Amino acid sequence: MNQMMRQLGIDVKEVENVQEVIIRTPTQEIVFDKPEVTIMTAQGQKTYQVVGSPRTAARGAPAPLLIPDEDVKLVAEQSGKTPAEARTALEATKGDIAEAILKLTT
Repeated sequence: MNQMMRQLGIDVKEVENVQEVIIRTPTQEIVFDKPEVTIMTAQGQKTYQVVGSPRTAARGAPAPLLIPDEDVKLVAEQSGKTPAEARTALEATKGDIAEAILKLTT
């Protein structure tokens, strides 16, 4: 298939290690986390294909806070609290590990 496409002057390449693709409109953002992206070049024109599960957010809205499980585990261990309590503290401190530990231990 690739050989036939090359004979027609079409080149397809995968973009590796893509972390995020954001499509912005005046009212919203469509965000793809860890998508598969390919670039097809035909007759000098490039076409990008994005494959993944998008999430949408209103434009200008803050991005959702993603707290890694490792951070939750660290805060829980250091504070002696449950992972659920650690996650709540991390969310309240916008992911600040030291502040979350202090919040749980004082």
